[in-house]
Amino acid sequence: MLAKKYFIRVFGCQMNVADSERIAGWYEQRGWKKAEKVEEAEEVVIVSCSVRQTAEDRVCGLVNNLVKIKDQRSSRSAAKIKDRNENLKLDRPRIVLTGCMLRYPLRWLREKLPQVDEFKRISEYSLNTKFVIHNTSSADLVPIMEGCNNFCSYCVVPYARGREISRSMEEIVCEVEELVKRGDKEITLLGQNVNSYGKDFGPKETSLALSHFNDIYHLSGKNLFALLLTVLHQISGIEKISFLTSNPWDLSDDIIEAMRLPKIDRYLHLPVQSGDDEILRKMNRKYTVADYIKLVEKIRKRIPDIKIGTDIIVGFPSETQNQFQHTVDLCEKLGFEKAYVAMYSPRLQTVAYKLKDDVPHEEKRRRWKILDEMINPKNAT
Repeated sequence: MLAKKYFIRVFGCQMNVADSERIAGWYEQRGWKKAEKVEEAEEVVIVSCSVRQTAEDRVCGLVNNLVKIKDQRSSRSAAKIKDRNENLKLDRPRIVLTGCMLRYPLRWLREKLPQVDEFKRISEYSLNTKFVIHNTSSADLVPIMEGCNNFCSYCVVPYARGREISRSMEEIVCEVEELVKRGDKEITLLGQNVNSYGKDFGPKETSLALSHFNDIYHLSGKNLFALLLTVLHQISGIEKISFLTSNPWDLSDDIIEAMRLPKIDRYLHLPVQSGDDEILRKMNRKYTVADYIKLVEKIRKRIPDIKIGTDIIVGFPSETQNQFQHTVDLCEKLGFEKAYVAMYSPRLQTVAYKLKDDVPHEEKRRRWKILDEMINPKNAT
């Protein structure tokens, strides 16, 4: 009997990519095989993103395209029944939606996407193995925490992924050691805000982490992410450690010192979002432009060969041309290696959703193009 085939389509961030590997493991444990093409699959899983409206629109577009595949298969099967007079079952792939769009009520999702056969949360894809191995073309993805506590006014992550929950340090170390045994040499640690790793631990759990790895913890402070970097750096066989993503207000001196270790990637992704203090306040970002500049200068002084990338949102409600120019000025001053520039889109549930989306789309597009061409000239379109 031939094994059933699954196909996974991922939208959004690296956390979603890691989730897709978890889902793949769930299917593999049940004897399914990965389909090379979506047309070959009997079940299609969409790992959705809800950070921007455009991401949700792409999910809806994919669902519509999958329905066309269903219709084509049904027509072929019906023709076989007519020609052969056989009682064949229609060959229709199931569509499963998971990921961040499940922040919406199920009733709303069913009304919006009636073609979807099943809505399933990531947590329902539980595995029977102790370690979950994640792969990309360049590095293994190792989630170290889930969720976010910051509630930036434009962001759906706390609603889509919940509050911060950190994995135990021992579990992460064991997973990385398993990767090394398999021959892997590079890892990327994932979290919505890796700098706050372990802040959800209670006093007992924190004390255990510190005491368990005390023999190789040589930093003066007690930041658990700095400790984790230091511990992983000691694992023989690991050649490069990267991490995503950092929030400026949680990037402590301890973390900067740990980043100086030879195996730590010399690229730091440090979202700024805006170069204007008033817009940062409305975004509920916990720093000023001066704070951000001071932090970048400190990092570059301690790690001269560091390259820094960022995230920027243009067209946030009430952003004036003058406020946008402040962002341009900041980017010129700091010389980012690259930037993910996004045009603001209102997101249901967020605080900013209540604000008037008063920057026209054409103006958002113009501002996006200015920054993208300035910071990412090779990728500008």
